Amino acid sequence: TRTRQLASAMCRHTLRRACALISILAMLCATLATAQQASTFSREQLDQMMAPIALYPDSLLSQVLMAATYPADVADAGKWSRANPSQKGDAAVKAVQSQTWDPSVQSLVAFPQVMQMMGEQPDWVQKLGDAFLASSKDVLDAAQRLRTQAQRSGNLKTTPQQKVLVEQEPQTQQTVIKIEPADPQTIYVPAYNPAVVYGAWPYPAYPPYYYPPAVGWYPGGALATGIAFGVGVAAVGALWGNCNWGG
Repeated sequence: TRTRQLASAMCRHTLRRACALISILAMLCATLATAQQASTFSREQLDQMMAPIALYPDSLLSQVLMAATYPADVADAGKWSRANPSQKGDAAVKAVQSQTWDPSVQSLVAFPQVMQMMGEQPDWVQKLGDAFLASSKDVLDAAQRLRTQAQRSGNLKTTPQQKVLVEQEPQTQQTVIKIEPADPQTIYVPAYNPAVVYGAWPYPAYPPYYYPPAVGWYPGGALATGIAFGVGVAAVGALWGNCNWGG
């Protein structure tokens, strides 16, 4: 009887270890599958997913890309932003300092219209984050392609809200289009219809993603012809990242 009990206990122990090993292997396979999927985004897919945000100011664009790598935090921050619609700018960022979200996500509550878009599009956020983790350079290259298209179409230019600069990166000799706030202390989030602002879209099988802004943030008629700007957001301390174009 004693021998049978020992044998039974050993079998149970072996079975538990086998189950644990299978569980670990399953998680590793899922992680590898996700990584493999993330690394297979095509040029067309990258342009498609970057279309709604490629014309954001550089500092805001970088925060969006970093935040997308924390989709669960983005979802929670989106809920907070919807529950606190009057909070924006640096005051909103201070209000969420106690949250455990990544700092890049905390910074975006300064811009309720951005937070709302991301909170309502979890699949897009997940894909964007996966693509950025797989190759930040490919994602930023997609932004440059789209900015070039918008500029050639006459829809990306310097305005009272933003400065559009064409510069050559000294390290790579790559010509890049930078977008900076006209007033460093005030950020204007652009809204636009990608099907219009980029001109003829080169990939009919991959039409650009478009998430119309909520009513009240922008003058609706302007979106039909180009880029619209709502009320500027005082966000001196909210944005701390930037785009390393060509790097």
